[in-house]
Amino acid sequence: MTPHELYLTQLAKTQPLLRLQEGQPLDKWRALARQRLRELLGMDRIVPCALDVQIEDTVDCGDYTRTRFTFQSEPGYRVPGYFCLPKNGAASKVMICLQGHSTGMHISLGEAKYPGDEIDGDRDFVRHAIEHGHAALVLEQRCFGECGSHPETGRPNCGHASMAALLLGRTTLAGRVWDIMRAIDTAEERFSPGAEYHCMGNSGGGTATWYAAALEPRIAKAMPSCAVCSFDGSIAPISHCICNYVPGIRQWFDMGDLAGLIAPRPLVVVAGLADRIFPIAATRETFRLIQGYYEAAGAPDACKLYVGGEGHRFYAEAWEEFVAL
Repeated sequence: MTPHELYLTQLAKTQPLLRLQEGQPLDKWRALARQRLRELLGMDRIVPCALDVQIEDTVDCGDYTRTRFTFQSEPGYRVPGYFCLPKNGAASKVMICLQGHSTGMHISLGEAKYPGDEIDGDRDFVRHAIEHGHAALVLEQRCFGECGSHPETGRPNCGHASMAALLLGRTTLAGRVWDIMRAIDTAEERFSPGAEYHCMGNSGGGTATWYAAALEPRIAKAMPSCAVCSFDGSIAPISHCICNYVPGIRQWFDMGDLAGLIAPRPLVVVAGLADRIFPIAATRETFRLIQGYYEAAGAPDACKLYVGGEGHRFYAEAWEEFVAL
């Protein structure tokens, strides 16, 4: 038996300590689960600071105007983003758009920046957000694009930064979730006060969407794609980027258990039938767990699973499920 096989065997025997039990009040469970998740991620080790929002430029993009900005997320660390406002001025609903392990947020804008960038009808999140009556808040995630990718190739560079974060008792995921929270603060201050905020992303963007929705109640609806699965079915047996790993989390939760922190807010989980790194059987099993939490929250119809016919990618058709909730 190899060490990996040993750990997989132990995982299979491990029941999450904070899974909601029959008859347990959901509100009391949420208080315990939210605090434990924050501790596991290392959220409480992040030092708050002033936003210091800086507007760089505004460009006419036809159906919408696009404003480039940066804000300070932690002392000395600035996050770039774009706020895309439809020409009709509607900003009552704002979609936070998160690309995953790609060359960066420019793909959400429908722009190629590096050789090999593929911009298709499913990855240009902003266009679909505008078409479905949303403004769009585009965010560069830590270790992707302008926030850590290789300057010549644009390839993400999560490994070394994620290991350094672990030395501090925190995770890359904590930083990504924190940046989403501070991006909402920025939008509230400068672009869309009083708006309803939604969040979507594929792969690493879907993972950030999932954890952010669990910890940020201002996210009113969420659409994570090709990311929501069981730890035992995907993250443990299949090689993933280290930014997916949260030390000790499987002792307390499986991924689907975090739905208890999202319910009853509307949720569309998007998956690929042939996704090789988030296997569909484990995703369907996880969705059944998610449904149990939504039933406990009194909202069994507020969560949907959309399965596209291909692999590890976003499926624009899922928007129809999303807007219907």
